[in-house]
This record gives sequence, structure tokens and C-alpha cells, in this order.
Amino acid sequence: MANRFARRLFLWAGIYGILVLAPQYFMEARIGRDYPPPISHPEHFYGFIGTALAWQFLFLVIARDPVRYRLAMLPAALEKFGFSIAVAVLYGQGRVAAMVLGFAGADFLLGVLFLEAFRRTPRSAG
Repeated sequence: MANRFARRLFLWAGIYGILVLAPQYFMEARIGRDYPPPISHPEHFYGFIGTALAWQFLFLVIARDPVRYRLAMLPAALEKFGFSIAVAVLYGQGRVAAMVLGFAGADFLLGVLFLEAFRRTPRSAG
């Protein structure tokens, strides 16, 4: 039962993340228009998208065998908290749009759920 929770959670998180992140590779100009100023350091933008996408594929790996990759759930949660807490601080400073705060909230919830999956997943298959 615990494995089912972790499998479904990480599968859903990986698919959701890919669907949300991958299109951003083609949205640099639009993001700059809709949320000025234009992106001044594209290497940071594309580096973030690429790194975040790599994590989504790790989530899919975890979903395949949560017991084997149980320890990877901890840095996975850290990845979610790192983004969500940074965005909350930036929002408090008036530096990001409310829409971004919504996505950060979803990431925070996923981070909490990742910790719960870690707690529920047995240390070994036996």
C-alpha cells in the first residue's frame, strides 16, 4: 500500500512537471513580454528549465521502484522546497507574479507529500 502511494505520487509529479516545464523552452520571449522585464540572463532561465526537467525524470525513476530509490525522495523534497520557499520570499518582496506563487504552492505541497512517501516507504523490500 505504501509503495502504491509513492509510485502514484512520483509518477504524477513527474508527468505534471514535464507538462508544465517543457513548453517553457519555447516561451522565453513571451514570458519577457507578459512579465517584464525581458529575461536578461537566458542561461539562468534555460539552466533552470533543464535542471528542473532532469528532476522530473528522476521522479519517474523513483515511481518505478520506490523502495530502491527511497533515499532519493529526500533531495526530491528539497528540490520542491527550494523553489517554493524562494518564490514565497520573492513574492513577499513584490518581485514575482501571483501566478508563480500558485505554482510554488503546488511544489510545496509536493515536497510535503514526498516526505510523507519517504516516511511510508519501507527501507527494504523484505
